[in-house]
Amino acid sequence: MKKILANDGMEDAGIKLLEKEGFVVITEKTPQDELAAVINENNYSALTVRSATKVNKALIDACPSIRLIARGGVGMDNIDVEYAKSKNIQVVNTPAASSLSVAELVIAHIFSMARFLHQSNRNMPEKGQVEFSQLKKAYSKGFELTGKTIGIIGFGRIGQSVGALGLGLGMKVLAFDPYISDAAIEINIHNVPKIKVPLKTVTLDEVLKNSDFITLHVPGGEVITEEEIKKMKKGVMLVNASRGGVINEDALIKGLDSGKISHAALDVFNGEPSPKKEILQHPKISLSPHIGGSTEEAQQRIGVELAEKIIHFLK
Repeated sequence: MKKILANDGMEDAGIKLLEKEGFVVITEKTPQDELAAVINENNYSALTVRSATKVNKALIDACPSIRLIARGGVGMDNIDVEYAKSKNIQVVNTPAASSLSVAELVIAHIFSMARFLHQSNRNMPEKGQVEFSQLKKAYSKGFELTGKTIGIIGFGRIGQSVGALGLGLGMKVLAFDPYISDAAIEINIHNVPKIKVPLKTVTLDEVLKNSDFITLHVPGGEVITEEEIKKMKKGVMLVNASRGGVINEDALIKGLDSGKISHAALDVFNGEPSPKKEILQHPKISLSPHIGGSTEEAQQRIGVELAEKIIHFLK
């Protein structure tokens, strides 16, 4: 009987699939410093994690029973993937399960910035009773998304999902990806046959220079610095729901303060879970606490996809 430690939890749908196949799934959280001892004591065959648990070289070396490491979600920066593979340990993730959830959050932030919702929600409770007319005047200069250009840096599953939503809203889509030259963007409309729109990617400079909104969907690295911001349209709006550090936060604040960047939306931050005070308190930044893939539907899909991969590799 194979035992699995889902150290960062697993949705019921995934657990039921695994139990049906004879696996034992333990979801009790083990602290990082006790993890090796617990894995060895219970002879776990697989370890599933989200972003909280770190699977480094030391843990891998200390746990010879582990045959599979599974990451619920897209990024695997908390796992020493290459080292695990060198020890003949299979490493898998669930790249497709949360794509739509992340894409919808990006569009939600874009709507929020376009209509000043993040600012009005901060100011209405305090000032709404005495400064209602002033606030109405200040926040009546929003704009529609139809006809605007959304630039997408990183055109994998999530980037393409953002592109599909943007096309559905009547936006023009510009995408850059060094590994993807073209894609067929699938637009889903209720009770209508799926529509596929062919789209060729462009250069990074074209995205930077021509986009009203720029959203990033890359695995890491510092992509947006002062140099990239200089190339952007005045009044551009930026969204980062990929990884903290992809946008240089000092350059971002400088761009916001100068007016070069109109607004920004961040779901990820440097120094999580303690983002910089200057970022959290900046009036031009729409904020969310790293919840891109955290919807009920995405979590169920992640659980099922994890379970299917575990069953495939361990049975």
